[in-house]
Amino acid sequence: MKLLFLGSGGSMGVPIIGCQCPVCTSSNPKNQRYRPSVLITEGKRRYLIDIGPDFRTQALRYGIDTLDGLLLTHTHYDHIAGLDEVRIYYFRQKKGVPCLLSKESYEELKIRYHYFLPGDETHDPKLHFSLLKEEMGDTVFEGLKLSYFSYVQVGMKVNAFRFNQTAYVTDIMEYDEKVFDSLQDLDTLILSGRRWEKSIAHLSIDEGIAFSKKIGAKKTYFTHISHEIEHEETSHRLPEGFFLAYDGLELEI
Repeated sequence: MKLLFLGSGGSMGVPIIGCQCPVCTSSNPKNQRYRPSVLITEGKRRYLIDIGPDFRTQALRYGIDTLDGLLLTHTHYDHIAGLDEVRIYYFRQKKGVPCLLSKESYEELKIRYHYFLPGDETHDPKLHFSLLKEEMGDTVFEGLKLSYFSYVQVGMKVNAFRFNQTAYVTDIMEYDEKVFDSLQDLDTLILSGRRWEKSIAHLSIDEGIAFSKKIGAKKTYFTHISHEIEHEETSHRLPEGFFLAYDGLELEI
């Protein structure tokens, strides 16, 4: 099983439109970040976590010509704005793309993407939804074994996903201590780390380091990175076992 970072940037991506800061004008490709998303490959099967506004470019760049499942963490714009792009997989694969998400996320999509939903007599549904009805648990989604748990980011429910000894935990700020029960014995933690300074919606990098150390993860990769973070300089500041993700980075999980 492999995990590919399609995007490692924050909600505005990097570079940010109109910004002339050293990171936004950097020629280092590791400072150029699409909105956050990862692709999990198991054998010939491909599963996408989140589908932001850069997905069409990401799919073309990394040759994502088939898709076996879509997992959504939550419904903020930078995580779902590419949802229309699943239409090409519907047309190519002759069936709707399976989508795993919380009941709360589904209710939000009913408003934003009503034309994708089952029951429209004029169109076949482009997505087939599977709902996570509990706060945490284990499931098998289209042949992919995983566990999940939820927390809240500024009033919105967010799901984290775990595959074997790897966990993908993005947009986390408010959480119950019981989430640590779901994160024991990790080899790899992928965690949002927007910047060094505190934020109302994300753990800071220092807070992320403390979060990871409480779990005891062997390796931690920060994603959802803002333009305030320069890749090389920050990589040298991080303690042993901590890394910045970057677009195109692939991990064996």
